Amino acid sequence: MTQNLKPLKIAGVGYCVPETVVTNDDLTKLYDTSDEWIYSRTGIKERHLVSGNEGAVDLGEKAAKQALEKSKINPENVDLIIAASSAPPKLYPAIACQIQDRLGIPNHVPAFDITAACSGLIYGLSIAKAYISSGMYKTILIVATDNNSRLLDWEDRSTSILFGDGAGAMVVTESDDGVDDIIAIDIKADGTLGNLIELPLSGQNCPLVEPCENHKQYIVMNGKEVYKFVARVLPQYVEDLISNADMKAEDIDYLIPHQANLRIIHAVQERLGYSDDKVVTNIKYYGNTSAASIPIALAEGVEKGNVKLGSTAILCGFGAGMTWGGAIVRLREGIC
Repeated sequence: MTQNLKPLKIAGVGYCVPETVVTNDDLTKLYDTSDEWIYSRTGIKERHLVSGNEGAVDLGEKAAKQALEKSKINPENVDLIIAASSAPPKLYPAIACQIQDRLGIPNHVPAFDITAACSGLIYGLSIAKAYISSGMYKTILIVATDNNSRLLDWEDRSTSILFGDGAGAMVVTESDDGVDDIIAIDIKADGTLGNLIELPLSGQNCPLVEPCENHKQYIVMNGKEVYKFVARVLPQYVEDLISNADMKAEDIDYLIPHQANLRIIHAVQERLGYSDDKVVTNIKYYGNTSAASIPIALAEGVEKGNVKLGSTAILCGFGAGMTWGGAIVRLREGIC
């Protein structure tokens, strides 16, 4: 007998970014660059960066509280917490465990982190869908949060201009009306391209054995090759995602992509034949916020009225690994 799979509802979304803003003009104090040089290559004008002891857990906590408030779900009713981060401030305890503590979620509910870089929200949503579909958990909190600015070499102009900090969160539950808000979802990876974006961890061997090679603990990226890979793969991938769901591009109201580079977003937009009002972009003001990028774009888009609810959207992202993924989702009234 085949078990009936339970449908999933996106109940609420939220986001948080640091108050401190660093513009392209500000960066001219660090190295030889200009606002025009950065903006023409990336579409970025400014980014929000953590300051002092502020970090990914603080941002994630605020985004999670907002998502829970929008969903009208109390923290004590959460069954599972999944946190996605490109580079957590600590390898352990997990960000998810720290947010469990911050929110006062009782009952020892499971909490764990995943590392799929900028694809983290899609990977987390895929895991949540599997858990809810099977009936194992009913209410799941997904938090995508990053403070990559703390992990950059600020003498490396090519990489440090790209990133901002922020967090996005999503509460998903078992649907109470039989409608599944995840129309289609897919995740992929190609580990042979893992060297395109790396964050080595420094360390040392026991003094009694041969020493290991040490590395500077900074994000290292081959931006040109990443761009070539994504420009080649992502437009066709999104087109296939729509086709495999027995849909057409015109059936989708919004494209909400990972905010990594405006030229990449335009390549996908052109492939689908979408007008500007169907494509959600905020990279100009936030830069690449990694795992948090997609949920920030979604939540802020709804908040500003650029994304109307009662609609259908494609969420898609790519990141270190290399990983990539996409989801076609229903956006109900009241999620934000």
